[in-house]
Amino acid sequence: MSKDRIKKVFDEEPNYRLIQTIVTVLVIVGLIWSSSVVDLSNYNGDGWQVALSIVKGLFTPDMEMLTDFSDGGLWYLLFETVCIAFIGTIIGGLLALPLAFLASSNIVPSWLAFLVNFLIMMLRTMPAIVYGLMFIRVTGPGPAAGVLTMTFTSIGMLTKLFSEAIANIDGSVLEAFESMGTTVWQKIRFGVVPQLSASFLSTLIYRFDMNIRDATTLGLVGAGGIGAPLMFAINSYRWNQVGAILLGLILLVLIVETFSTRMRRRLAYGE
Repeated sequence: MSKDRIKKVFDEEPNYRLIQTIVTVLVIVGLIWSSSVVDLSNYNGDGWQVALSIVKGLFTPDMEMLTDFSDGGLWYLLFETVCIAFIGTIIGGLLALPLAFLASSNIVPSWLAFLVNFLIMMLRTMPAIVYGLMFIRVTGPGPAAGVLTMTFTSIGMLTKLFSEAIANIDGSVLEAFESMGTTVWQKIRFGVVPQLSASFLSTLIYRFDMNIRDATTLGLVGAGGIGAPLMFAINSYRWNQVGAILLGLILLVLIVETFSTRMRRRLAYGE
């Protein structure tokens, strides 16, 4: 490309300086305004001591907990956390799949897609901790409440991501099936699913990765898993036990993260 052509391209480039300046000013104003809610009046020097104690607990964990493989031990509770996340992800994925097709305006009538999307938006408005508190009242404390919570939080996200993937499929395939006089089910079965199966599985694995962390948080409100023992250890200042639990969580997250990353890469790129 000649110098004149390069200069012409630069000269013709739109000038976004005004827009960039306005956006920058708005972001700065938003940060200043948002920082007004940060209250440091309750800060005291004990906070640093607690933080240092937690760090110290990581380096001097309770070895008795790390070597306890009995029912109710650290590794059993971590396994329970994985099971809660896994079951909730699978059930949520199975329920999200038909909802995703019903939420796609290129598959079903627009009015039906709007209603389903509105329903999914309502499901996605509540965080996992709120679902956990609700289902604990229904099933009582324990893994059942965690599974139901993971299911409902998974439905909202998976339906949205699945429907977005469906909206971006090759429309010529659907037109070809329509010209053949196929039904909606046949279009989905033979025209959509083969194109999106890898994408759906990758999204499902990503949601399972997220549910591992959410399941840990749900334990804090009694929905099963490792969260409750962690809260008890923190409240009783048993920092060695806190360190052991955190080490187990770190190991669990690293294993799941490595597995999920490799699986998504294989599904996306075949590597």
